Amino acid sequence: MSMLDKLKQMLKGHEDQAGQGIDKAGDFVDDKTQGKHQGQVDTAQDKLKDQLGGTDRKDDNPPHQ
Repeated sequence: MSMLDKLKQMLKGHEDQAGQGIDKAGDFVDDKTQGKHQGQVDTAQDKLKDQLGGTDRKDDNPPHQ
């Protein structure tokens, strides 16, 4: 069983909380880098949520400015 499969199994039923954690981590990185890598961070957040079965970022949170 791969690491991603183990994570998916652990997060089953808690996808919304995982999505919130991904958003919070991305916001932290954006804050520390002063938004210089916002596009890459947003892409990474979207891909993580897709992999873990979380909710879609575009529907949950407005883009940061």
